[in-house]
Amino acid sequence: MRVVLQRVSQASVTIEGVEKSRIGQGLLILLGIEQEDGPEDLEWLCKKIAALRIFSDEDGLMNRSVQEIGGELLVVSQFTLHASTKKGNRPSFIRAARPETAIPLYEKFVEMLARESGRPVCTGSFGADMKVALLNDGPVTICIDSKNRE
Repeated sequence: MRVVLQRVSQASVTIEGVEKSRIGQGLLILLGIEQEDGPEDLEWLCKKIAALRIFSDEDGLMNRSVQEIGGELLVVSQFTLHASTKKGNRPSFIRAARPETAIPLYEKFVEMLARESGRPVCTGSFGADMKVALLNDGPVTICIDSKNRE
C-alpha cells in the first residue's frame, strides 16, 4: 500500500462537475493499493498516518498530528501510484490491485483511518474520473509505502 500525503490548507474532489468532498486544514491522502496488500498493511499505515507529526506547534516546529490539531482528512484512490516505468514510455499498472481486491481494502482503509485518527474521513469515489484541487501547506508532501517499514 502506498500513499502520498499532502498537508493542506484546503482540498476538494469534484466528479462530473459536482463537488463530492471538501476539507479545510488537514491531510489529502492519495492511496494506491497493490495486489499483495492485506490487513497488516492497512493497520500499520493507518496508525502511522494518524500519529504522523507534520503540523506546526506554537514554536513553528512540525510536532503535532492531524488528531492534535483537529484536522480533516480526505482520501482519494489512485492506482497510478503503482505505475512501473521501467520499460518504454507507457506506464504499466500491473502491480495495482484489481477493483475486486482494491475496493474492500479502500473502504476498510477509510474506516480504520477514521477510527485511528478519531476524525471523520472524506473521500472521492473509487474508480471515478476525479478532479482534485488542493492548496498544499508548506509545501509538505510525504510518500509512505507499507512495504518499506524498516
